[in-house]
Amino acid sequence: MSVDKKSPVLVVMAAGMGSRFGGLKQIEDVDGRGHALIDYAIYDAALAGFDEVVFIIREEIAKDFKESVGKRIEAKIPVTYVYQALDMIPEGCEIPEGRNKPWGTTHAIWCCREVLKGRDFLTVNADDFYGRQAFIDAINFFNNGGPDNEYGIIGYNVVSTLNENFSVSRGICSVDEENNLKRIDERKEIKLEAGRGYFTLDGGVTYTLIPSDAIASMNLWAFRSDFTEDLVNNYEVRLKEGIKSNPLKFEETLSDAVQNILERGECSVKVINTDSKWFGMTYREDIPQVKEELERLVKEGIYPENF
Repeated sequence: MSVDKKSPVLVVMAAGMGSRFGGLKQIEDVDGRGHALIDYAIYDAALAGFDEVVFIIREEIAKDFKESVGKRIEAKIPVTYVYQALDMIPEGCEIPEGRNKPWGTTHAIWCCREVLKGRDFLTVNADDFYGRQAFIDAINFFNNGGPDNEYGIIGYNVVSTLNENFSVSRGICSVDEENNLKRIDERKEIKLEAGRGYFTLDGGVTYTLIPSDAIASMNLWAFRSDFTEDLVNNYEVRLKEGIKSNPLKFEETLSDAVQNILERGECSVKVINTDSKWFGMTYREDIPQVKEELERLVKEGIYPENF
């Protein structure tokens, strides 16, 4: 099947370790009918107009992934697989002794640099449910056109993405009156308490209230082709600096990468506050709630029982 190389690509970041979940949540049956969460995202994305998928996975899970999610998706839409591994880094960088932690989501996209060269693309997490409108918002952003260094982020109200049972990491957006991103700060310990979000920078000694109307990034980034080119030119420098400052734990998120480009004045970012409802799956105990949400959507006719 020929694919228009100008059409945006859906990039699924599915190389996570699943340590808190205790297994491969990328392929976990979440509805009792064999579907993983990513099946729902790709179903919605295809309806919105995305016609090609790139899966970023670890080579050690490739067999299980391809025989489950991959096999289902390949029957419906063109698929490319890209491996992400700790030793896949720029030639000028070295893995510190004792380093086991992955390099982060920026590294995931860097691993795709050849596949995505000259392409616009939308990133998604494999273990998140984004809602159909979010993908429609993204495809509209691409279809409306713009310069190669104008990106978009489909954001959610931060409180709607939090959980009272555990803290989470979120990219918190500061937005101007024209919905342009002024800056994005990755907050790694955000908790929900009495319906409000709080973050800490000192391990829980003190907490700062997050404005109730703040927009959070859930890694739903609409990147034009310039982003991949910037990674090719600049990621090695940032990785070297990160390894030097924190050899065992440094990682760079996509929020960090975008903030770096913003600070250099070399991109602009439109913030699109979607009406979609987000939910995710961090722990195995989340499965019943996720299943309940999906069953409701099936009963409402949003999704068929099998697709």
